[in-house]
Amino acid sequence: SPTGDSSMVLQAQEEIIEMKDLFSVKLKRRRFVGQKKGGTTLGITLFKCLNKEKNKLTDCAVHLNNLSEDHCQSWFRHLKEILNGFQNRPKSLKVFVNPSSHKREATHVYYEQVAPLFKLADIKTDVTVTEYEGHALSVLKECELQAFDGVVCVGGDGSVSEVAHGLLLKAQIDAGKDTDYIPSPVRATIPLGVIPAGTTNVLAHTLYGIKHAVTATLHIVMGHIQPVDVCSFSTPRKLLRFGFSAMFGFGARTLALAEKHRWMPSSQRKDFAFIKTLADLKPEECELSFLPLQIPQEDSHENDRITLLYLGSKDQWHKIQGHFLNVSIMAIPCLCSMAPRGLAPNTRLNNGSMALIVVQNTSRTEFIKHLKRYASIKNQFNFPFVETYTVQEVKVQPRLKSELDAKENTYLNAASAEGNYPWNIDGDLMKEASEVHIRVHPQLINLYGVDTDDLESSQATCNCI
Repeated sequence: SPTGDSSMVLQAQEEIIEMKDLFSVKLKRRRFVGQKKGGTTLGITLFKCLNKEKNKLTDCAVHLNNLSEDHCQSWFRHLKEILNGFQNRPKSLKVFVNPSSHKREATHVYYEQVAPLFKLADIKTDVTVTEYEGHALSVLKECELQAFDGVVCVGGDGSVSEVAHGLLLKAQIDAGKDTDYIPSPVRATIPLGVIPAGTTNVLAHTLYGIKHAVTATLHIVMGHIQPVDVCSFSTPRKLLRFGFSAMFGFGARTLALAEKHRWMPSSQRKDFAFIKTLADLKPEECELSFLPLQIPQEDSHENDRITLLYLGSKDQWHKIQGHFLNVSIMAIPCLCSMAPRGLAPNTRLNNGSMALIVVQNTSRTEFIKHLKRYASIKNQFNFPFVETYTVQEVKVQPRLKSELDAKENTYLNAASAEGNYPWNIDGDLMKEASEVHIRVHPQLINLYGVDTDDLESSQATCNCI
């Protein structure tokens, strides 16, 4: 206390704050009502990121009191210099907000919870509130991304998928690649941040372990970078899009029906579509070709998470034909509240592989048992009609339905008659008539976040002065 006030009782108690846990420092002043500048110096305030229970992050303010202007300015300058030295922490962000996500809460989430933390961390933002589907993609194609340290999407899985696709497509355009056919894409130049404001928020759950906007924001502010594998989806003639996961069959039919009932509230139309599709449960006849993951023999012990391992010759394709209720191809675990272990729990964010999960034709009762397992701790793949593979590439070739079959399918009549089969790619509906070829590209994009397995194993510390 520079005032020399002997009446103050100072407690001899020390606590430690690590600089890596700080994300902002501000001068603390007393100001009169309406005063915007100047004021009496009171000290400095440190803003710290705290790890709480269940992967949750929160911010904490620590006040250090001192009435000397020079002393506080000196501390402020030195602490700012240290904070500016941390790599990966963004100074400027391009932000996309989808105001139509879920219960139209994305705009509120951004301006009430996210923007104040960005401002506190002195991060400049350029915000685009999207007005139509594909808006973010069109902006990204023309955007000068070198002006930003990262891109942030506030919305649901469909919004995030569009922004991720746009970010990767922009990287190919800037690299002079032919965007019609990209067998070896280049990495995205800047990271992507995901602020959950949708219904399921699979990518956010997978990155953070929970749906929590403040946690997601603090991972961005702190510059936590996680390399993530990405899939490319293409036909023999063109690239369809980049994404993280896809479903063909039941998962895609459910989404297609839900999209036809957009006039319903979000939760109601999804429940309706799920029940209706289950009531009209029908398999898709198709041929699956896949290239199993090739692992050098000496490295195989490092991949104990892989459920099914082929050590065959290079480029040895496997084929299976039949009637399948659902086919899932996933490069990430796909955690969500309805599947806390993940839709593909045996893969990781960046192990260079995809999980191929094939559900053969079976009774509705058995299929429901399989679906219920996702919400429990039991193994959802422990059924004779479910097969899992760890792969590098997959080709899905649907068999065109006969005219009679097409007429039987009431709610997808038009699509079936034209031979356009629905695909659910990261929560977005896509219809394609021909063979779809899916490749995995290891660590093609950086996302702000951490591997949830690492999060759960780390010990949370909460030190505060």
